[in-house]
Amino acid sequence: MKLLLVINPVSGGIDKKPFLNKVDVLCKKYGINCVVYKTTGKNDSELLKDLLGQENPDRVITAGGDGTILFTGLALMGTGIPLGIAPLGSANGMAAELNINSNPIEAFKDAIISQVIKGLDILKVNKQHYSIHIGDVGLNARIVESYEKDPNRGMITYAKYFLNELSCLEAFPVNVKAENNTYSGKVYMAALCNSRKFGTGIPLNTVGNPMDGIFELVMIEKIDALSLIRAGLAKFDENFIDNRTATVIQTKKAEITFDKERTLQLDGEVIGKFKKLEVEIIPGAINFITHNDNVYLRNNKN
Repeated sequence: MKLLLVINPVSGGIDKKPFLNKVDVLCKKYGINCVVYKTTGKNDSELLKDLLGQENPDRVITAGGDGTILFTGLALMGTGIPLGIAPLGSANGMAAELNINSNPIEAFKDAIISQVIKGLDILKVNKQHYSIHIGDVGLNARIVESYEKDPNRGMITYAKYFLNELSCLEAFPVNVKAENNTYSGKVYMAALCNSRKFGTGIPLNTVGNPMDGIFELVMIEKIDALSLIRAGLAKFDENFIDNRTATVIQTKKAEITFDKERTLQLDGEVIGKFKKLEVEIIPGAINFITHNDNVYLRNNKN
């Protein structure tokens, strides 16, 4: 077997050397040819696609957070090469959603062994941007924008900017045209969901499924002390989700307009400012290496 391991050396502020040492030992033990590509932030897309053509691996495993998963997945679209995930980011939201082992080396082993390969959806935004997990405009996007500028990483840094944004909350108008639905109102956040939960584990909805060919628009219309408490509790029990605070729309495509250009983040990366978003789902865009304990396989009716 030939593997290509794509790893982000700086994701999550985690030292990747222990993981790479374990991968090296494991691959040597079982006679697996493993080529490692380390992202640098410079021409990574072109370099990875060139490497895929040169090496023609049987499988690709990506080690990092949501951004690294998305980057690798986009490079694999149309190739048919299966993608496995080893969580090594700050929050590993998508990996947790997909029931991937939280231990990176155990997840790496699963990605080598499993023969369960299924289609994983991707969101396409304004014809050129993509999301595999969750994107949004509003409260969280502004937090991500501040977080990106801070040299420190982790939940403490995120919490600092969360509290800063809470002190200056302001709702903004949003209009939505979906396949069979429309929406007009004021929100604190408009989220594009290919799954259910943020990387923090706090759920935005209970119906998201990244393998069902549809996505969810979640319009957060109310934020108060009670809703924040319930959101925290919902991390441990989804029965605490406060349905009075949000409207959820399921669709395959939608057009979202704002009163002015607003910051958009996708999978933890600030993309830019937009007044209009055209969003569509690309069903089964990636051949994803999973396992039969993945709850989304049981819930997938397509």
